[in-house]
Amino acid sequence: MKCPRCLNTDPEYFYKGSRGWYCRRCISFGRAMIEEETESPKLAEIADGAQEYTLQYPLTPAQEKIAVQCAQLIDDTSVLINAACGCGKTELVVYSIAKMLKEKKKVCFAIPRRQVVLELRERLAQYFPKAKVIAVCGGHTKETDGDLIICTTHQLYRYYRSFDLLILDEPDAFPFYGNDVLHGIAETSCRGHTIYLTATPDETLCQKAERHELVQLNLFRRPHGHPIPVPRMILGPRLFLLAQLLIWIHRCRDHPRMIFAPSIRTAHILHRFLSVFMKCFLCSSHTQNRDQVIAEFRKQKAGIIIATTVLERGVTVPGADICVWNADSGVFSEASLIQMAGRAGRSFQYPDGDVLFLCMSKSSLVKACAKTIEEANACAV
Repeated sequence: MKCPRCLNTDPEYFYKGSRGWYCRRCISFGRAMIEEETESPKLAEIADGAQEYTLQYPLTPAQEKIAVQCAQLIDDTSVLINAACGCGKTELVVYSIAKMLKEKKKVCFAIPRRQVVLELRERLAQYFPKAKVIAVCGGHTKETDGDLIICTTHQLYRYYRSFDLLILDEPDAFPFYGNDVLHGIAETSCRGHTIYLTATPDETLCQKAERHELVQLNLFRRPHGHPIPVPRMILGPRLFLLAQLLIWIHRCRDHPRMIFAPSIRTAHILHRFLSVFMKCFLCSSHTQNRDQVIAEFRKQKAGIIIATTVLERGVTVPGADICVWNADSGVFSEASLIQMAGRAGRSFQYPDGDVLFLCMSKSSLVKACAKTIEEANACAV
């Protein structure tokens, strides 16, 4: 017995009700009846001219090479694009999206986090002005059909075998990473092939590439050609690190500053402490008006925001400098440290950036993060 939606085969999750057998592993998305034929939703045809696009800037030769290769491969296989933070992952798949829309095929861009869905929808609507580009996520579910659908991975349950191309952004990020239900739903939503976009591919994706179950394409050079900033580490007791944090904030006063904390409690403590000296914003999973807070922070020429890992991916703040408080915390993984460091140096006007890791103890993950970034920079030469 297999669930047609999440692909579960564990008998412990199946239950027989009045209408027959159904899967309880994905019951939060509604009952998936095992014995009833699952139908794909009826989606409208792609509009004429939907494939026409205009980029904000031309692709670099390195970007264009990857973009062309990906568009050529997707008819026959899935693709993993391992692109360092700031390399323009979205732009790398524009050719593939345009190819599919020209052939009147459905495309979905799925992302783990809601905030990034809304931002990407605006961006792709500018790139594809003749296409109907819609966002489907919490608070935006009245309209679920368009030429190009941008959604959270949770919303893929609506689209059984609907997409000829599924683009999965940050498949190694929470809540998609390690979630068998979401993995199964993503797989059953796609009748064609998948493009995986990430700067930190997990072991599962790397193993698939080694087994030739997908093709891996690598890009480690940012469009402006500058290397990715390598984190500096300062080690010491808490009071010493607080002093170093204040020094860093003052030294980077001409740029936006993002301070990452390992927990909501720590973020609140830092916010209360820094608010004594300066205005700063706070953003975590408990922040009710998160979109508004981020928008207000971006309006500041040299604002300060204290955030948990909710902002480690997908949110770009031009010219930002980055500090990770208690970077040696067990809450952080090497991937999350790389992603947070990758928020810096993305702007053409300020391509170098500054990344500071404040640690209370020595950490192998902090060292591994710096080594991985150094290796990516070496490969980009």
